[in-house]
Amino acid sequence: MSTVAVTDDTFDAEVKNSEIPVVVDFWAEWCGPCKQIGPALEELAAEYGDKVKIAKVDVDSNPNSAAAMGVRGIPALFIFKDGQVVSNRAGAAPKAALQSWIEEAL
Repeated sequence: MSTVAVTDDTFDAEVKNSEIPVVVDFWAEWCGPCKQIGPALEELAAEYGDKVKIAKVDVDSNPNSAAAMGVRGIPALFIFKDGQVVSNRAGAAPKAALQSWIEEAL
């Protein structure tokens, strides 16, 4: 599975109502650190397959979702499980660090 683009309109359906855990990446095209972690998130999405969904929310196009989550800086990452946030972190990190953070939250 690859990453899923989520919008303000699809946030509840794709994230809060998901049957599987969801990692949400709030990002923007102009954000350097966001671009750094993008490839790692794509790889993790492929590795986790249908066990974990990795969703990306462009904060410029979808400000309501970011505001609802209290996002003040990007990249901002949240893990949702059963519709609730179970963990969050801000800033770029190497793939191994992202993977261990996801594993701990699951």
